[in-house]
Amino acid sequence: MSATPLTPAELRGWPLPERAGSKDDRGGVLVIGGARPTPGAVLLAGAAALRIGAGRLTLAVASSVAPACAAQFPEAGVLSLPEDPDGSPTGADAPRLAQEIARTDAVVVGPGLDEPEGAAALLSTVLATADGAAVLIDAFALGVLPGLEVELPDRTVLTPNLTEAARLLDQEQVDPQDAAARVAERYRAVVSCAGQIAHPDGRRWTTASGHPGLGTSGSGDVLSGAIGGLLAGGCSPEQAAAWGTAVHATAGDRLAARIGPLGFLARELTEDIPGLLVEFGA
Repeated sequence: MSATPLTPAELRGWPLPERAGSKDDRGGVLVIGGARPTPGAVLLAGAAALRIGAGRLTLAVASSVAPACAAQFPEAGVLSLPEDPDGSPTGADAPRLAQEIARTDAVVVGPGLDEPEGAAALLSTVLATADGAAVLIDAFALGVLPGLEVELPDRTVLTPNLTEAARLLDQEQVDPQDAAARVAERYRAVVSCAGQIAHPDGRRWTTASGHPGLGTSGSGDVLSGAIGGLLAGGCSPEQAAAWGTAVHATAGDRLAARIGPLGFLARELTEDIPGLLVEFGA
């Protein structure tokens, strides 16, 4: 099946659900990750989730960086995760985490995690308790997914880069044009990878934009947060992945035109998101 280009016209013909009312009406996002060396990953994902329209945000991060994240991001609630001596979340029971998972609309798990056992424990907790919530699996959580042997919830999105896609498929490298489709087929989930979006039923979409400058630290965290914010707002997994990927890619194009083809920062991508939603008719 050929991929449908995600042009502005295509997106306008696939309008987002109405997102109005209170912050709870617009949906809540929980981002789980943020080891001591990498708390910025959850901050970027959280910023993208709010910029794309989510109403409520909670960050769950290693306890040693929780106060700093709360100060850095006053719009977010922050939960402390038990950590090991190196500052990596261990996946041990955390106060209020299960409660937060149960009440949220979308969980993004993976940004800023850096240790396999803790990542596996956290992902297992999410998959066991996210009853009705959409789940987005990103970054280090993708690396431990093959070893869990679990069935993913219906509303699951995977956002691997090409290296992570190869690991998910147990290969050394993958073709960028069919990696998303192959991962989607194997894991029975919607996948966004290298500008390609694939549904396990065979449907495919591709971004009509995107720039090499997107290959920068933190860019993937912005993508996962944007898709998570759309999931929280009631989008289907394929619509959230398609819109989030298209907005992310177009933001990269706009920054390349204003700043230069290389050298823009991932945090700057989030600033263009609200305007692009208006442009695309959201």
